[in-house]
Amino acid sequence: MFLSERGFHPLQQLARKLVVVFAILVLVLGLTFPAIAQDSKLNYTYSELPNSDFSHQQLQAASFARADVRSSDFSGSDLSRAILSEGKFMDTNLSGADLTEAFMDQVNLSGANLTNAIFTDAVAPGTNFTDANIAGADFSGALLDRYQLSQLCKRASGTNAITGIETRYSLNCEN
Repeated sequence: MFLSERGFHPLQQLARKLVVVFAILVLVLGLTFPAIAQDSKLNYTYSELPNSDFSHQQLQAASFARADVRSSDFSGSDLSRAILSEGKFMDTNLSGADLTEAFMDQVNLSGANLTNAIFTDAVAPGTNFTDANIAGADFSGALLDRYQLSQLCKRASGTNAITGIETRYSLNCEN
């Protein structure tokens, strides 16, 4: 077995480096997202706000983490860099909303209207898009699970009216 000058196997050295890199990423990501939410005066974390009107509002970096906003109207709103983690957005109108760089893991968007919404560079693992209308939505650079991606590609259509990007192209759908 080959050992380096420090007495560690090369794989052990690699593992140590990966642990350090992972720790730095966790530290950076752990400090970045809460700082955004704290800077925002719009903190709806754990709120119960079904059927609310948030249409055409400036909600950049707002926090809707674990909020219940089902059947609410966010049409035309700017939710860029917002935190929607584990939020309940069922049957919500997000048509024309800007969710650029939004952090939206495990959000329930079932039955939501996402027509012409912009999800550029959004982070959305575990998000539920069941029966959501995604016509014209732009998912360019969004982080999605493979299963989500396959389901979205089955019904992707249209071109985003704001960015001019085809939904199928933004999802990298085949054919």
